[in-house]
Amino acid sequence: MRLAPLGGAFISAVVLTGTDRPCRTGEALKRQKVAAMKLIGIEEHFLTSEVRDAWHAIGLEAADPSVAVHSGIIEDRLLDLAEERLALMDETGLDVQVLSLTTPALHDLGPDSVDMARRINDALAAAVARHPTRFQAFATLPVAMPEEAALELERCVRTLGFKGAMLCGRVGSRSLDDPFLSPILRSAEALGAPILLHPRTPEAAVRAAYYSGFKPEIDAAFASYGLGWHYDAGIQFIRLVLAGTFDRMPRLQVILGHWGELVLFYAERLAAMDRVSGLAHPIGTYLRRNLYVTASGMFLPHYLERAAAVVGHDRLLFSTDFPYQYRPGHDAKRFLQNCGLDEAQKAGFAHANWLRLTTECNMQAGAR
Repeated sequence: MRLAPLGGAFISAVVLTGTDRPCRTGEALKRQKVAAMKLIGIEEHFLTSEVRDAWHAIGLEAADPSVAVHSGIIEDRLLDLAEERLALMDETGLDVQVLSLTTPALHDLGPDSVDMARRINDALAAAVARHPTRFQAFATLPVAMPEEAALELERCVRTLGFKGAMLCGRVGSRSLDDPFLSPILRSAEALGAPILLHPRTPEAAVRAAYYSGFKPEIDAAFASYGLGWHYDAGIQFIRLVLAGTFDRMPRLQVILGHWGELVLFYAERLAAMDRVSGLAHPIGTYLRRNLYVTASGMFLPHYLERAAAVVGHDRLLFSTDFPYQYRPGHDAKRFLQNCGLDEAQKAGFAHANWLRLTTECNMQAGAR
């Protein structure tokens, strides 16, 4: 059963004029404009039964405790790409989801993931075709096979119309700056396709050193959604910077969720490495030139303010991190209403920045 949008939450206030005709106040007009503003969430996840079964077949839950998060109602919502998902989008006020396979995606599945990625992407393209005004897509890549992954990204962008790709940090023991993985990043730059860099659980040695010593359920939470995920993703981005990735690929664009995965809150300390980095530009330049930042359902105006101060208002993107951060009560639209941005900035945050970013992707895909 599909829920009706709750647009009535933002019914404009009126005052009566001398002729008893309703006249909307300026503040009410602003609320009405925000209520009507298209809202695109760019970090919204799904899962397939094939991927879930492949994780279990290799016992991935023993190496990555976050696999256990994908159960119960979360699993049900991840697997659904139809009416129930659309109903929850309507309820929270989200017009479009940009769909991405949830972490740890295919990062641990080896050569067999090449054909699996094609099946996933074809199925995702079919879901987008069924609901073209509600869904867009990030490519799922067989990252253990970088050359094949680069070709699959090109197919997804040029043939299927996808908007970019999602990566989940390390591939085995390799960080994303490893030259072995550079074909994927080169393909993304050439296509103008942004990379959503999603968290994954730190490797076992890191968990043992920093995230253990409590009850198993606390250790698992601490190493994943409590903190470990976010350090891991932020470090992967900084490794790309320090490795000179953005000097070699200056048009490559990376998206970090959760307001920059802690990176932006230490921009001043990162800048201290400028004197030893040997990079072509200060680290702050890459934050403003190669990084977009999204909310991931952390609807906190002071985090938004910090992100805008570091990367600029034109590099803020909206997302709800569905289904992990879903909360009822018209949550997404309500945050947009109260986030503290002016109307032009809200429009950018809500949809215009994403449309501008992906326009280049569309143009370059058509030109190749």
